[in-house]
Amino acid sequence: MKEKNQISMEIVNPKAAGIDIGSRGHFVAIGQKEEHIREFGVYNEDLKAISNWLKENGILTIAMESTGTYWQALYAVLLNDGFQVILCNGKFTKNIL
Repeated sequence: MKEKNQISMEIVNPKAAGIDIGSRGHFVAIGQKEEHIREFGVYNEDLKAISNWLKENGILTIAMESTGTYWQALYAVLLNDGFQVILCNGKFTKNIL
């Protein structure tokens, strides 16, 4: 059985998460393991579920990609729920390696 090559990055802020925004779903990562990544839908109940999952895992800061207009509803929910949200331009976060 062949093992996958894995790249691990130093965790600088264990209370931070990253969100990849999409038109049909949002991928939320609270860590580097597969079980730390979840896909959520884009409707209001999904956005609230994202916020609740982040709270349950002690997340305080979130970096999210500001693609098109898809980020705006989630951004509003997260700010309202007290998170520090940092918007990143996807153009600068693609193909870093």
